[in-house]
Amino acid sequence: MTNTIGEIEKTDVILITGSNTTENHPVISSFVKRAVSFGDTKLVVVDPRRITISDFADFWLRQNLGTDVAWINGMIHVIIKENLQDQSFIDQRTQGYEELKQTAEKYTPEYVEEITGIPAQSLIEAARLYATAKAGSILYCMGITQHTHGTDNVKSLANLAMLCGHLGIEGGGVNPLRGQNNVQGACDMGGLPNVYSGYQAVTDEGARKKMETAWGVTDLPDKIGLKVTEMIPKAHSGDVKAMYIIGENPLVSDPDLNHAEASIKNLDFLVVQDIFLTETAQLADVVLPAKCFAEKEGTFSNTERRVQRVRAAVDAPGQVKEDWEIICEIASRMGYPMSYENSEAIMAEISQVTPSYGGINYARIEQQGLHWPCPNEEHPGTPILHVDLFTSGKGTFHAIDFAPPAEAADDDYPLYLTTGRVLYQYHTGSMTMKSEGLNDRSPESFVEISFQDAGKYGLEDGTMVDVTSRRGSITARVKVSTKAVPGTVFIPFHYAQSAANKLTNAALDPISGIPELKVCAVKLSKAA
Repeated sequence: MTNTIGEIEKTDVILITGSNTTENHPVISSFVKRAVSFGDTKLVVVDPRRITISDFADFWLRQNLGTDVAWINGMIHVIIKENLQDQSFIDQRTQGYEELKQTAEKYTPEYVEEITGIPAQSLIEAARLYATAKAGSILYCMGITQHTHGTDNVKSLANLAMLCGHLGIEGGGVNPLRGQNNVQGACDMGGLPNVYSGYQAVTDEGARKKMETAWGVTDLPDKIGLKVTEMIPKAHSGDVKAMYIIGENPLVSDPDLNHAEASIKNLDFLVVQDIFLTETAQLADVVLPAKCFAEKEGTFSNTERRVQRVRAAVDAPGQVKEDWEIICEIASRMGYPMSYENSEAIMAEISQVTPSYGGINYARIEQQGLHWPCPNEEHPGTPILHVDLFTSGKGTFHAIDFAPPAEAADDDYPLYLTTGRVLYQYHTGSMTMKSEGLNDRSPESFVEISFQDAGKYGLEDGTMVDVTSRRGSITARVKVSTKAVPGTVFIPFHYAQSAANKLTNAALDPISGIPELKVCAVKLSKAA
């Protein structure tokens, strides 16, 4: 997030898109609901389902799946046409505006309505509301990123924010809501194939030399590694022979699960390190049990870039180790002696080699976390990014045209499927499905369908239905709901039985490598 969670209650307009906030981020949604219910904040929600947060919105814009670039360009068109842009911000702090203006020219509200289904007048009014706010905050999540054009979606939201000068100010920003508690920290620490910690490129000779000195090695490779979504096909082809999977359950969470399962089974050797025997761990040659969050010492970096202390609250069972201890022992047995006294010693190394974490240590975050970048121990941290300058100097507008999703509904597969989460289960259910109370609340998969489509296909609430895509088929229970809209069904992806990802499309965003989990074509038929 460019801004903090607390600032949500200090903004004038919130634009939420691609985020079922009340179910996926219930704590953050409480800030939104308070801002709207007890303050003067206005709310615009753009989502293909009538999710709960829509009930608090001044505008709910229902876009067709995979058409986000079009409606964002449509708002940009309206703002420029009505001269609502922040021209001073554009002139002083950005580049590429004329190219953006030229691209947006054709995205009239009427043209956008043809693509997205959003009524032209609703788009105009929402654009005016966001543009005329003193501070406007954009909140988004995986409904924006998990598309073959997800990177374009994110860049388009950045275009919109820069156009209106809603960056570098309190209550503004472009704020992605992270899907897990430390996914931000994992990326910060180099859990990506192209960077070291702090997003220092492996292709940068200076960064490599610094790491070589810190680690006492020579000739660190400058080759960029594989993304997760590139590893699976290479396992299928035999180019990747072994995998070491930590804290992930791809046999429920990966797209086109039938192909993913065949790929993982084709490995010569599979190691899984986790806290429970997940569906993936059940296929492993070696399972390494690790401590859970409540048994660990260390830090998490949350969605607002706040680095926070984590302390062990309970003792771990048996001889279970911390993740870093397991990794160190394996490295040592493979010929590179790796040893740390404790997690604090690791944090000291992180501060040494990571400029954005340079001023963060256990003593400073004993009581309260710090936002990176925090380059030295005198620095107070950075709650708001881009206050005076962007990292690259001037912010760059990207002129992006709309392109359709990888798969469209047709006569054979007439409905669109989108996937997501529910409040009472979490990710692949490794932890939540161990809880009797949560399973009582949300015991099984379901197919959320509109009243109109239920009537059209002769389906009744609570009955079983077969859902089939070009990749697979599952059986799940029908849930007729006012959240659903005609032409689109929703299935939560948590459940290994009736796994939604047996249906989803593994087509990838060419830049990020993220699969198009949020849109594919399906057909329904009554279950036998």
